[in-house]
Amino acid sequence: MTDQTLIPGYVRDARGHYVPQASVKPVDQLRDQAVMKLIDEATQLREQLRDFKARAFSDVEAFVQVSSEQYGVKLRTIKGNISLVTFDGRFRVVRQIAEHIQFGEQLQAAKELIDECIREWTEGSSDEIKALINEAFQVDRQGNVNTGRVLGLRRLAINHAKWDKAMLAISDSIRVTGTKPYVRFYHRDDDTGEWRNITLDFAAA
Repeated sequence: MTDQTLIPGYVRDARGHYVPQASVKPVDQLRDQAVMKLIDEATQLREQLRDFKARAFSDVEAFVQVSSEQYGVKLRTIKGNISLVTFDGRFRVVRQIAEHIQFGEQLQAAKELIDECIREWTEGSSDEIKALINEAFQVDRQGNVNTGRVLGLRRLAINHAKWDKAMLAISDSIRVTGTKPYVRFYHRDDDTGEWRNITLDFAAA
């Protein structure tokens, strides 16, 4: 059974009540055994993945250190994204550092400047541009804007002094609140030459 038997001959049910183990139907006992077997295996796999992840990061950094030492350089820290490709070009390991970004109060000034631009361009601006801008500043349930959409505004080729000031305000509002490292593995498709992710996601395996 799933529960630790604190009272000999009894087990705890979902409501926290202790019931005689002998009164539990065989099918319920069998269900517990099947579930717990899978849970135990899943827990072991999770630990193996954690160990592998730590080892992968360590191996990538160790190689970068060795590669740098041939030039007489000893790296204190290894920053940025790193891509390692096998000699035959068939496999690749990528270590990426993703930044968590939030926006400061300057974003409000940027939105107001952009709104002024839209009002000035009402007659000549396209509905697509308006929709793109309005969508970029929509907030989610937590009141946060979509980082990618806001930063995407800076890629629009708009030559206007007020727009440039708005883009500067967006740049000034960016706050990096943290980073998270990732390691990904790829193999090259023999037919198309495209890189295919070697997924370690259980749902996508």
